[in-house]
Amino acid sequence: MSEILQTSLPYDPMAPRALPGISALKTEDWLTHDEAYDAQMGERDRLLRDHRPDVLAMDQDARPAAQELLDLVLGLAFPGAGAQVTRPDGVQVVIDRDDPLGTLGRLIQEDLCILQKTDDVHVMTGAVLCFPASWTLAEKFMAPLIGIHASVQGYDAGIAARVQRLFDGVQAGRPLWRFNALWYEDATLYQPRSINDPETVHDAENAGYLRSERQSILRLPQTGAVVFSIHTYVLARAAVMGEFS
Repeated sequence: MSEILQTSLPYDPMAPRALPGISALKTEDWLTHDEAYDAQMGERDRLLRDHRPDVLAMDQDARPAAQELLDLVLGLAFPGAGAQVTRPDGVQVVIDRDDPLGTLGRLIQEDLCILQKTDDVHVMTGAVLCFPASWTLAEKFMAPLIGIHASVQGYDAGIAARVQRLFDGVQAGRPLWRFNALWYEDATLYQPRSINDPETVHDAENAGYLRSERQSILRLPQTGAVVFSIHTYVLARAAVMGEFS
């Protein structure tokens, strides 16, 4: 398969920041659409068709939140949607409210994780994750925040407590966002990796691609569930160095 790349980023991936590096975000700016939309959506269609058990999971308790999330996305990205919508790439998608996460995965570039609070911690109860960056949905599904981030370098008890406070405190209508930036040798979007298979850390000197995730935290007003969304950018090293060096 040919590489799916963006040519620019809407932020400076080299800007210094301390974890968790959170900023405020307007709801209308939550979802983004970039020049890789057509190709990324084609890859999402393929993964949901051929690898659905690997990229989608949902506990039944998450169904109301997933349906609320579908309504929110439709209202923002496809206002006035009926039984089906036409994506910007011309593909028609049937709105299947009995399969809210499967439908969402075919509408927008963002991967979406639903987290619901149980026993004072947020647990991932549903997700459509087509573009994992060195982790697997199977190992994170139904895990709490601390378990989800167990393999993240620098994610210690102090950061874990701060992130939990963010998930507790995020308010409906006032989402938050951050970004990461990691160097990869492979531009492939679907890169699952088990926690038992640690990844090799690369830098700009020996890796050909920068992979950056625009990560957002949003609270659903009706169910109170928190949505963690991931918009994945992959840029060739030359493009990054040309724009941000």
